[in-house]
Amino acid sequence: MPTSLTVTVGQYSDKGRKPANQDFHGLCIPVEPQLTTKGIAAAVADGISSSEVSHLASESAVKSFLGDYYCTAETWSVRTSAQRVLEATNAWLHAQTRNSPHRYDKDRGYICTFSGLVLKSHTAHLFHVGDSRIARLRDGRLEVLTDAHRIVVSPEQSYLARALGFEAQLELDYRQVPITAGDVFVLSTDGVHEHVGADVIGATLRAAPDLDAAARRIADAALAQGSADNLTIQLIRVDTLPVQAAAEHLQQFAELPLPPLLDARMEFDGYRILRTLHGSSRSHLYLAEDIASGTRVALKLPSIDQREDKAYRERFMLEEWIARRLDSPHVLKPCPVTRQRSYLYVATEYIEGCTLAQWMRDHPTPDVETVRGIVEQIARGLLAFHRLEMLHQDLRPENIMIDTQGVVRIIDFGATHVNGLQETAANDTLAPILGTCQYTAPEYFLGEPGTSRSDLFSLGVIAYQMLCSRLPYGTDVSQARTRSAQKKLRYRSVLSDTREIPAWLDAALAKAVHPDPLRRYAELSEFTYDLRHPNAALLGQRPPPLIERNPLLFWQILCALQTVLLILLLARRSLL
Repeated sequence: MPTSLTVTVGQYSDKGRKPANQDFHGLCIPVEPQLTTKGIAAAVADGISSSEVSHLASESAVKSFLGDYYCTAETWSVRTSAQRVLEATNAWLHAQTRNSPHRYDKDRGYICTFSGLVLKSHTAHLFHVGDSRIARLRDGRLEVLTDAHRIVVSPEQSYLARALGFEAQLELDYRQVPITAGDVFVLSTDGVHEHVGADVIGATLRAAPDLDAAARRIADAALAQGSADNLTIQLIRVDTLPVQAAAEHLQQFAELPLPPLLDARMEFDGYRILRTLHGSSRSHLYLAEDIASGTRVALKLPSIDQREDKAYRERFMLEEWIARRLDSPHVLKPCPVTRQRSYLYVATEYIEGCTLAQWMRDHPTPDVETVRGIVEQIARGLLAFHRLEMLHQDLRPENIMIDTQGVVRIIDFGATHVNGLQETAANDTLAPILGTCQYTAPEYFLGEPGTSRSDLFSLGVIAYQMLCSRLPYGTDVSQARTRSAQKKLRYRSVLSDTREIPAWLDAALAKAVHPDPLRRYAELSEFTYDLRHPNAALLGQRPPPLIERNPLLFWQILCALQTVLLILLLARRSLL
């Protein structure tokens, strides 16, 4: 049974009746692990005929897309990776035109249409601007998957509305569609698809199993039908799909034998166990010494209670995969792999210090400056996650360590969401809430997906708790599982008669932990900045209107006023 994505490809490009070929096309089929993490990429571009340099634009667009896409972080989603690359390409092409003699004549600049396709696991991701095209042939029916960005003036005259390099800002179409074995994706420039239809393409593919020969025949058919443009076509047939749609490269670790329970002075897989650090229903943590190097490390082993849960084991190994892709002094680092692993466990650096939870017990009334410093370090660690399109999702004092030098690190990645892997996972069931309820953002309790603002909510709760030893909404957040219930949540001010806390800092905390994610800070940096600088906009902000804060009370008051008014009118009429 096939375990990976495989395709068969046919390609053809020719200048046709034009003096030069301004089209460009390309395709890249990487080897593992990028075949799983990034997929197969293909693209076609068509330079505009009025420009003498548009062939350079189409060549640059395809080459940069196929080259730079595979250099983006593997934790990024396909959409983010491709859009970042295409936005950079668009900016470069636009700058080339602006620096050329034709800066005020776009029709003679570095302009081209572009259609890109990424096949990853069981999904096709389409990126498109202009009038080139992507279509899919399935069961003999050709379905066009992209729109032609042309403005039609008359049956004889039309012009491009959008293209790469056309404007400083790129307006790019994105779409994703499911794929099945046997699908044939057809990427073509307008010189081909404006002159041949589904019947010609379908008949040609049935008659010519060799896709290179089929691509040439389709282009020849377009030429015979009167095409006066360049002719470029790519045919990509999906032969097999991977059996599993998510993170297949992690399975080899999940198949490792489960480790035994460890005791002090035991030797285990090249380590000497020194003592137990922590034990819970989720994992067991030991302090150990690498026998070869003498380095102290922390060994994390799967919980006995969940060892038979295959999904738990895969999540367990995902923690190390995540840690190896993060680069921040405020995130726990895994140990380098120097030998073959014999059991399922994770080895990380050993942090000599305490959790933030213990620190808060030892420092019940920390000064504001100390709280700021800790929050800023946590925010820098979270930023490392968010830059790679990851969400920690379980930020709480127990998952934050402070070492003896005061350096703060985020630990425990068991609940972390990775967009790049989530794309290949099945979405037919609702993901469980993996974080701790007291620090979990309200949107999770509505079944909504998290965003970076969800992690910011957790950070805001931690900052609030450090200042006043309580939670901003008590335990009400986890019980508010409807929008109406969440609208009734009331923030309790951190200000008190016993602590010197500025009112503007309280306003910043209130914004960070607002139940509505759209009313929180958009960026972590905005929150940490407002913790040090009074935000006049927050201090001068009027409370929301009563109809927004309490719709029921608003209508009750309105009805009462109407009743009183009606009584007064009736009384006046009776007097008359």
